[in-house]
Amino acid sequence: MDIAKIVIALLVLVNPLGAVPLFISLTPTSGQAERKKIAKTAAIAVAVVIALFALVGEGLLRFLGISIGSFQVGGGLLVMLIAIALMNAKPAPTKTTEEERSEAESRTNIAVVPMAIPLLTGPGTISTVIIYATTAKTVWQVGSIVVAGVVVATACYLAMTLATPISRLLGQTGINIVNRVMGMLLAAVSVEIVVDGIYRLFPMLGPH
Repeated sequence: MDIAKIVIALLVLVNPLGAVPLFISLTPTSGQAERKKIAKTAAIAVAVVIALFALVGEGLLRFLGISIGSFQVGGGLLVMLIAIALMNAKPAPTKTTEEERSEAESRTNIAVVPMAIPLLTGPGTISTVIIYATTAKTVWQVGSIVVAGVVVATACYLAMTLATPISRLLGQTGINIVNRVMGMLLAAVSVEIVVDGIYRLFPMLGPH
């Protein structure tokens, strides 16, 4: 299992840069110290969510009686929807709704909800983590997913603490360009997940 590939896939899904505008809009009156505190809490929550589903994901599927192949196909299609939204420079439909954003503006603490969940680690991210966990063959490979989660959480922390300068440097146009490129990468990842799931469901279709 290639840890670099996992990091890239999770980075594209979590999309720390894409969360910059919303983070700024949700913390308009927060000082730098308070923003750092929120960013730290959100980043820790991201790492915990990824680690949790990496460790219990396969057991959860077994408990629910869901085959790995079926979950891969479903998860891959979900990831494709997110990729299409990114390529169109639109918010991923599986992350937050307008109602959730409005509610978030009235919250005193937005670090865990909605920043970490579902804005950063939404259904697409969780599905992908479970998919990678179910294909892991050793404890070390599961550990690599956890390490990837820590790397992604660190990227989230940096993006949020540097939200204002990043927003000034890139602007909305720059962020949209980054999102489109990440969407293309994510689309390729989703195709691989779906194809692997189909091979699991129909082994006779696999390469011989």
